[in-house]
Amino acid sequence: MPRRRWPVHSGKMILVVAGVAGSGKTTIGALLAGRLRWQFADADRFHPPASIEKMRHGIPLADEDRWPWLRAIGSWMDARIAAGQQAVVACSALKRAYRDLLLDGRPAARMIFLEVSRDELVRRLTARHGHFFPEKLLDSQLAAEELPQPDENILTVTTEGEPADTVATIIALLWPDGEPA
Repeated sequence: MPRRRWPVHSGKMILVVAGVAGSGKTTIGALLAGRLRWQFADADRFHPPASIEKMRHGIPLADEDRWPWLRAIGSWMDARIAAGQQAVVACSALKRAYRDLLLDGRPAARMIFLEVSRDELVRRLTARHGHFFPEKLLDSQLAAEELPQPDENILTVTTEGEPADTVATIIALLWPDGEPA
C-alpha cells in the first residue's frame, strides 16, 4: 500500500518510477506511460558502455559512475519539459542525493518509489534473462538504497500482485478525480 499522497502538478508532468533492480520500475513505468499515452524511457539506455560492462561482470557502480548517468537522465527530462511533453522514465534513484538531482528545480517532475520484499526481488532477478544486471548485485543495491523520507514528497508504493494493478493504484493516487485526458 502507498505511504503518502501528494497533489499532482497542474501542467505537463514527468513521472520518475524508481526502485532497486527487480522492483518492476521498467515494467510498471512502460505500462503507466502506455496507459497515459506518454513517452517512456528506461534509464538503462543512458548508461555508458563502461558502466554496463561493470555491472555485467558483477561490479557495483560507484557514485562517480552514476553522476554522469543521472545528469543524462536529467537532460532528457529537461528536453521533455521544454517541449511541453509528458513522459515517464524508469530510474533506480537509490539515494536521496540522486533523487534530489532528478527532482530539484523541476516542478513538473514527480517520483514514485517502488518497494518490494527482498525475497520477491531475488525471485524476479533470478527469473530475468538477457539483462546485464546480475542477481548477485542486488545486495549492493540494497546496501546503497536510502528509502525516501516524508520530507522528500515522494509517493512510495509497495508492488504486490500484477503490474497492471500497481499502475491502477498509482493512477488512482495521482488523479483521484479520474485519469488525465
